[in-house]
Amino acid sequence: MSSLRRRFNSLTFRVVAFSTLWAVVALVVISTVISSLFRQVSERGFESLLTAHLFNLISSVGVGDGGRLEGTPNLGDLRFTVPQSGWYWSVEPVSGVSGQLSSLSLTKPVPSPPSSQVPFSSEFQRSYVTNGLGGETIEVFESEFVLDGDNSIARFRVMGNRTELEADISDFEHRLYLYLTIFGAGMIAINALAIIVGLDPLRRVSRSLAEIRAGAAQRLDGNFPVEIAPLANETNELIESNRRIVERSRTQVGNLAHSLKTPLAVLTNEARAIGGAKGGLIADQAASMRQQVEHYLQRARMAAQRDTIVFRTPVKATLERMVRVVGKLNPQTRLLTHFPQDELVFAGEREDLEEIVGNLLENAMKWGRKTVSIGLEATPEEGQHRSFSLIVEDDGPGIPEEKTRDALIRGRRLDETKPGTGLGLAIVADLVKEYGGSLQLSRSELGGLKVSVVLRRAQE
Repeated sequence: MSSLRRRFNSLTFRVVAFSTLWAVVALVVISTVISSLFRQVSERGFESLLTAHLFNLISSVGVGDGGRLEGTPNLGDLRFTVPQSGWYWSVEPVSGVSGQLSSLSLTKPVPSPPSSQVPFSSEFQRSYVTNGLGGETIEVFESEFVLDGDNSIARFRVMGNRTELEADISDFEHRLYLYLTIFGAGMIAINALAIIVGLDPLRRVSRSLAEIRAGAAQRLDGNFPVEIAPLANETNELIESNRRIVERSRTQVGNLAHSLKTPLAVLTNEARAIGGAKGGLIADQAASMRQQVEHYLQRARMAAQRDTIVFRTPVKATLERMVRVVGKLNPQTRLLTHFPQDELVFAGEREDLEEIVGNLLENAMKWGRKTVSIGLEATPEEGQHRSFSLIVEDDGPGIPEEKTRDALIRGRRLDETKPGTGLGLAIVADLVKEYGGSLQLSRSELGGLKVSVVLRRAQE
C-alpha cells in the first residue's frame, strides 16, 4: 500500500498517466470518427453506384415488337455475370408489356416486398434490404418506369451485395484500429520517454541533495536546465549560508568556553584557599558549573550542526587509534577488538565519535576486571538510512536491569566508591540522541555491562 501511495505521489507517474489517458481517449475518439466517416462515405458510394446502375439499366431497356421487353444492358461490372455473386438486376413487366429480363448472376427470382410494406416515393422509387441467393445480404434499388406513350410500365431492380460492403468496412476498421494502436503505443512510449528525460534534472537534484545530506557532496554540481538552474543556485547559497552559520556558532561556542575558563579557575583556586566546608562547597559548585557549561556548549554545537551539513568520519581508523591509546594507558586489562575488514563511515564529526568511544572505553576500563571488548559491525539497511553498531563490553559487575535508566542520568553515580563524575554514559546518550541513533544497556556475555550504540552511516 505504501509503495502504491508513493507511486501515485510521483510527478513522473502522474504526468505519464494523465498523458497516456489523454492519448487513449483521443485515439478512441479519432478512430470512432474516422470509422463513422468511412462508413458514411462507403454507404453513400454504394448507394450512388446502385443508383447509377439503375439509371443505366432503365436507359438500356425498351419495348419491342409485340410489346415485349427487349434490350442488352451492360452495366460494366463482371459481378453481374457471376451466379449468386450478390450483384443482380432484373426488369419485370407491370402493365402494358410482357417478357422479363435479368442478369446472368440471377439464377432465380428474388422476392420483392409488397408496396404496402415498402411504399414507393413520389418518384416511384424505393429501396430495401433482403436476403440474396447465396445467403448474403443485398440492398435493392427499385423503380417503376413508363417505357412508351402507351403507358407501358416495367419494374427495374438493381441489387448490390451489402455483405461485401460490410466486410470492406470491417476490414478497414480492423486495419484502422491496428495502425492507431501501433501509432498510439509509439506515441505513448515517446511521450513517456520525453517526460522521463524532461524530469531527469529534478531527479538529479534529488540525488545530489541526498548525497549532500549523507556527506558525500558539499554542493549541487552539474549542468541544469534554465528552469532548474535558479533552484540549484539558491540551494547552493543556502548550503553555504548554513555552513557559515555552523562555523560562526562553533566559533562563538569556543569563545564562550574560553571566556568561562578563567572565572571558573579563579573560583576553584579561591575555594581551595578558603578551605573547610565553605571552600569545599564553592569548589563543588565550580566543578558542577564547569560540567554544565561543557555539557550545554556541546549540545549547542550539536544543535547548530544537526540537519545542515553532515560530516564524514572513518569509524574503523578512529577506533583503532583510540584502542592503541587506551591499551597503553591500561596495560593490566586485556582489550579485545572485533572490527570488519571494510571501512565504515560515520555521518558525523570525528570529535563526537571520539567522545562517544572514549567515554565508553573509559567506563569499561574503570569497571572491567580483566577483559574489555569493543566490536564494530554494519547493521541491515532500513529504509533510506544505513547504520552501524558499536558494542563495548566488560567483565565487571554490570548494572542491574532496574538501574539502567539511572545510569544514563547526568551526574548519577551508582557506586560512590569508584572515582568519576557520573557524566560518561549520560554524555554518550546525549550525543547518540543528537545524531538520531540509539543506545542500549544490557548484560554482557563476559559477565559485565554491554553497551550497544547504533549510529547512522554516511554514503561511501
